[in-house]
Amino acid sequence: MSATYQIATIEGDGIGPEVCSATVTVLTEALGTGVMDFNQFPGGASHYVKSGSVLPEETFVACQTSHAMLHGAAGLPEVTYPDGTEVGNDLHLQLRFKLDLYANVRPIRLYQGDFSPLKNRHAGDIDYVIVRENTEGLYASRGAGVLLRGEVATDTLVLTRKGVERIAKFAFELSRKRGGAPSDHKRRMTVCDKANILRSYAFFRSICDEVAQSYPDVAIDYSYVDAITVHLVKRPEFYDVIVAENMFGDIISDLGAATVGGMGIAPSGELGDHHGLFQGAHGSAPDIAGQNIASPLATVLSGSFMLRWLADRHQDERLTEAAGRIERAVELTLSQGTAIPRDLGGQASCTEVTEAICRNLR
Repeated sequence: MSATYQIATIEGDGIGPEVCSATVTVLTEALGTGVMDFNQFPGGASHYVKSGSVLPEETFVACQTSHAMLHGAAGLPEVTYPDGTEVGNDLHLQLRFKLDLYANVRPIRLYQGDFSPLKNRHAGDIDYVIVRENTEGLYASRGAGVLLRGEVATDTLVLTRKGVERIAKFAFELSRKRGGAPSDHKRRMTVCDKANILRSYAFFRSICDEVAQSYPDVAIDYSYVDAITVHLVKRPEFYDVIVAENMFGDIISDLGAATVGGMGIAPSGELGDHHGLFQGAHGSAPDIAGQNIASPLATVLSGSFMLRWLADRHQDERLTEAAGRIERAVELTLSQGTAIPRDLGGQASCTEVTEAICRNLR
């Protein structure tokens, strides 16, 4: 157990400072003082405009040496590199590869039935986690693809035995810690791929099969990526943990978020063996920045996720207890209906949502 956890905090761009500040307020309310130090460091597209660096060395060193990283959001559409790609994305991409954050974990949970576009759904009916391999796949070609004479462009999908083995083990281990799928309470790890068409995905599936031999207590299931987009809408209660290659995981995690209310209530964590970065799954939304109307829920829930991750690493039950209280306070806040953010159909400001969660924590 650490006396005080050092949290490298990067507010970033757009609504990042607002939702990050809200999350620090909630975590401090839940934990009290002296448990966490939230140390602010610069980074993102705005910092790049000022300094020419999206991830300053001091920020990287802090991320490397802190207990965890809390991030608001990064990216401004108008701030791009010469090839047209957004500068802001490089902040967490650099951290991802430099710190080997190989597991992108996206919890998908329905807190209130009214928030889902799916009919006849109730709180808890949808409760699964998408585990996205974060360092390989098609996105490994970022910055390394070929554009020839303005006529031919190629990007290569890369999968390694080590990369697939460790993400499959991560997904099986996660299923062991959960209570199973809502429909039957069965622990189940679903492999999302396109193994019927591409050798790379057949390789992905075969390694998942090998890893499954060490987890007889967790059922293994398979779904092609096109089919799972239907299943996540028609029978989301079937799923417990889903593992996917980088690009497929990116796509289906946004679809999953849409079924529980949208990106504004979708937390995420990028995890490695030694480091963890936590942020809402949404973007920086610069069009509403500074207006106090952004929803802090995704970042607050990411903060709760951070507490659970730290609790596992440091055997600190204080953090587990605080995470549970935060999640219950969020659920209570949403059920009361008086502090609903705009993206979920309400009119509450970022400050009002934050204050309501803190009241319910008290």
